[in-house]
Amino acid sequence: MPFLLVIVALIAPRVVLFMLWFLTTWPRGMFHTLLWPILGFILLPTTLLCYMVVQHWFGGHWTLWPVVAIVIALLIDLSPTGGRRWQR
Repeated sequence: MPFLLVIVALIAPRVVLFMLWFLTTWPRGMFHTLLWPILGFILLPTTLLCYMVVQHWFGGHWTLWPVVAIVIALLIDLSPTGGRRWQR
């Protein structure tokens, strides 16, 4: 079941964020203002989800694997979409 949640999170991270926000207590107390979750939801949803996972599962300790995960999440969020065609 967690594997299925990871696959859904990579396909539709905003859906998973919405579900976590309203169905669990994960984001409670994680952010001091509502600005950062809203900006993360709009601009960098996979990175916000990764940040929430590190805060929840790793206790906020940024060791090697959480840093690698956040870099991969940033690359996923900032990668161009639309599949550019190779031009001659």
